[in-house]
Amino acid sequence: MNQLDALKQFTTVVADTGDFHQLAQFKPQDATTNPSLILKAVQKAEYQPLLKETVTRFKDRQLDEIMDRLLVRFGSEILSIIPGRVSTEVDARLSFDTSATVTRAERIIELYQAEGIHIDRVLIKIAATWEGIQAAGQLERRGIHTNLTLLFSFCQAVACGQEKVQLISPFVGRIYDWYKKSEGARWDEAARAGVNDPGVQSVRQIFNHYKHFGIATEVMGASFRNVGQIVALAGSDLLTISPDLLAQLAAADAPVVRALDAEAAKKMNLDAVNYDEAGFRYALNEDAMATEKLAEGIRAFAADAVKLEQLMLAA
Repeated sequence: MNQLDALKQFTTVVADTGDFHQLAQFKPQDATTNPSLILKAVQKAEYQPLLKETVTRFKDRQLDEIMDRLLVRFGSEILSIIPGRVSTEVDARLSFDTSATVTRAERIIELYQAEGIHIDRVLIKIAATWEGIQAAGQLERRGIHTNLTLLFSFCQAVACGQEKVQLISPFVGRIYDWYKKSEGARWDEAARAGVNDPGVQSVRQIFNHYKHFGIATEVMGASFRNVGQIVALAGSDLLTISPDLLAQLAAADAPVVRALDAEAAKKMNLDAVNYDEAGFRYALNEDAMATEKLAEGIRAFAADAVKLEQLMLAA
């Protein structure tokens, strides 16, 4: 049994890509996309007709609507290949606007429903700002399920659990990147691998908290830099993995064992934690890594949304 098949015994495997032509070979349950992945895909020759067709068909609409229609087109193609759910992201430029995020999410769902896709097969991705988390709570209460992304800190995860969001995506690799850069020459790669990886440790803390307190929100590790990070989180509810790393897992046969255990978490001695808005903002501010990576991630996704708009205008 290869590592990918072994991992699937413990964890739901999700493909992190907008390149739906790559999906079938890995047989993932779900798939995730974001503006950067869609931007990367539409610059490939095989996806340019899809971009042009969408722009031409809806050229009389506002640019933001054409963007959403393009994202839904990719999502619909992905859902024709996988059995589960696809995550589609709300424009990162709305990350600090609760009402605008809700409105945009509702439109994305309406576009999917117009394609005959059931609401339960779509997760709306929203940046895990305070405003985004509140928007997600409103959407969940309306039956629209969400995936809170750009999640780097325990306080973000706790707030998401309080709002009963469907799923969170802690960014393992970006947490690792920050600590590696911060420590510079003092960084010891071997000593900080596997269970000692700071990104892995972050997800383990969140997973144990959720399972201990019976919080139903799903934990999906994301943004991996190497196979070791993935294997160290076997047992997480889900893991979303790039095609390159899926291929590495499929080509390897080293053993994979359960690393996260919900039953063990229930027996741990953990303190209950809750946040109001002021407490959340202070806790996030106290976490330099999370503050920097959240801001950086929003800026990067927003910049890629602008680039995607420029491609649509030129199509």
